[in-house]
Amino acid sequence: MLRSDEQARPDQVHRMCQTIVHRGPDDEGIYTRGPVGLGMRRLSIIDLSGGHQPIHNEDQTVWVVFNGEIYNYLELRRELESRGHSFYTHSDTEVIIHLYEEMGAECFTKLRGMFAIALYDERKQSLLLGRDRLGKKPLYYAEHRGRLYFGSEIKTILAVAPELAEVDPQGVLDFFYFGYIMDPLSSFRKIRKLPAAHWIEFKNGSLGAAQPYWDVPAYGTYAPSDEEECLRELESRLEEAVRIRLIADVPLGALLSGGVDSSIVVALMARHSSSPVKTFSIGFESQRFSEAEHAHKVAQRFATDHHELVVDADIEQTIHYLTGMLEEPFGDSSMIPTYHVSRMARQHVTVALSGDGGDELFAGYDRHLVAIQRQKLDGIPAWFGRAYRSHIHPLVPPGAYGRNFLWNGSLPAGDRYLDSVSFLPGLHREQGLFSQEFTEAASQLPDPFEPGRDWHDRGPAQDSLSRLLYLDTKSYLNGDILVKVDRMSMATSLEMRSPLLDHKFVEFAASLSAEWKFREGRRKYILKKLAERVGVPSEVIYRKKQGFALPLEDWIRQGLKNDLLEILMEPRTTQRGYFRPAAVRRLVEEHTSGRRAHTGAVWCLLMFELWHRNFLEARGYNPQPAGMPFICGGDNSVSAPLRVPAETSTVAEGRA
Repeated sequence: MLRSDEQARPDQVHRMCQTIVHRGPDDEGIYTRGPVGLGMRRLSIIDLSGGHQPIHNEDQTVWVVFNGEIYNYLELRRELESRGHSFYTHSDTEVIIHLYEEMGAECFTKLRGMFAIALYDERKQSLLLGRDRLGKKPLYYAEHRGRLYFGSEIKTILAVAPELAEVDPQGVLDFFYFGYIMDPLSSFRKIRKLPAAHWIEFKNGSLGAAQPYWDVPAYGTYAPSDEEECLRELESRLEEAVRIRLIADVPLGALLSGGVDSSIVVALMARHSSSPVKTFSIGFESQRFSEAEHAHKVAQRFATDHHELVVDADIEQTIHYLTGMLEEPFGDSSMIPTYHVSRMARQHVTVALSGDGGDELFAGYDRHLVAIQRQKLDGIPAWFGRAYRSHIHPLVPPGAYGRNFLWNGSLPAGDRYLDSVSFLPGLHREQGLFSQEFTEAASQLPDPFEPGRDWHDRGPAQDSLSRLLYLDTKSYLNGDILVKVDRMSMATSLEMRSPLLDHKFVEFAASLSAEWKFREGRRKYILKKLAERVGVPSEVIYRKKQGFALPLEDWIRQGLKNDLLEILMEPRTTQRGYFRPAAVRRLVEEHTSGRRAHTGAVWCLLMFELWHRNFLEARGYNPQPAGMPFICGGDNSVSAPLRVPAETSTVAEGRA
């Protein structure tokens, strides 16, 4: 959407589309009229021949581009046809147009699925953007010089407005704390993410405020009469969520981690599949981390067509490729196995189901157990905690055993949880790692804990565990898990679907009280009972959780050790001015020597530096954040050449 005195240029829209061919290798569609340009790269899933986008209404006054899937589109179509609307395709996209004609922006409340939508209404001269309830599909936008730019990735915007590549120090601070950047922030100051379950309208040359249309409902409102009733409801609702995600005109399979969540999904898929379900899993040479054995047991139990890939410690090329592809620094190391398993799956299928969401809905993380154990610290007076943090903690030497625990124990409940999941909280307990210049500049920014603190304290929950689950759903699930799954699967042109994150199932899960999720020290209590009920082997259900994890601690201390020390201590890195070089050296040496485990922090440092090198500097963007008065960046002319894996060209072109 441009200023009213400008004409949209198809070549510019095409240039934006070309940056995301991997997201849609099958087709490109462009619509330009007056100041408006819409573009779409399509991964064909439903109505392969007739679903070309952009799609319009009967008189071609409303146009839409849409990324995702609407699982209730057949039901909506019948309803809309009964109200007089005529359809010219068999795609799920077209229902959005006619639903908008009936309901305006309220149309998003009727959609069941994952989506990022841009809808132009010629009569109103307005552009409406909307994003799905949990944030499965990304949507970035920027208002600049009277224009509105938007896209599924930041690269689309920078392709035509490179001047917007101005690093946001607040987004950087978010990354240091959590390993990802929370909505609505991004890594760039003038580019924002539309929050999940929100819509926003650009009209009369100005952008309105983002409007929410959904939230997780109140926790603990449903009280089953007994466990059998609870299990019947749980099974029925999840089976429906799986069944409607089997709609596709292309091959379909499932990622199988060997954990409870993905195993249940595969079990329910097998009920509705006339042929063996295609399943895909990752293994490692280190048996401490490999879940291949457990995934294989599940595959045998449900007679799937199983495929397995072993990933070794030689991941340097993949790291360089991924940090060059991602527009934001991203600290979740499980992106590497997710990328590899997605790439393998794409050789066989176009759509895959996953078990994402079970931990956030049913209290499956170690940190939930730790948080419950530390509830006894709630009795510490607030004044004593403040006094400790202000006067005693600064005297405790960095690296001293128990230092982080004492800081954590001095905090109120919400902050205690946020601190426990933070990697490098530079304005709080880890000030000594950062340079004085950065700390002083960052102290003027909003506290990164503030959004999480607000979700924890104001969420629709009465008990402490449910407040944490709500916080995780709004932050970690949205900013980390779903970003990882979307970027890694789309990098290989694979569509990922998550039945446990069906919004109706999420609402049901929230309605269950905390005792159904955490009982007698057992996490995911009722979900594990469901796994038993659907036939998942008990040795898979009742074992230590792993997920798509890497043997990262071993790899950093062994195969990546020399590269880490070299990269993190090079002048090119230290000149950026974020960190104290001696503190970084101490952190890395403590970890590589085995004295202390700093896996998450060291990995985040490495990902941050490689993002600078492989994304910002490789594309000629200025890595200096606005308002940060310290040296940033080195002599690009001496930088080592970017090393990318041989498969990069295949991925970029979106071929299987």
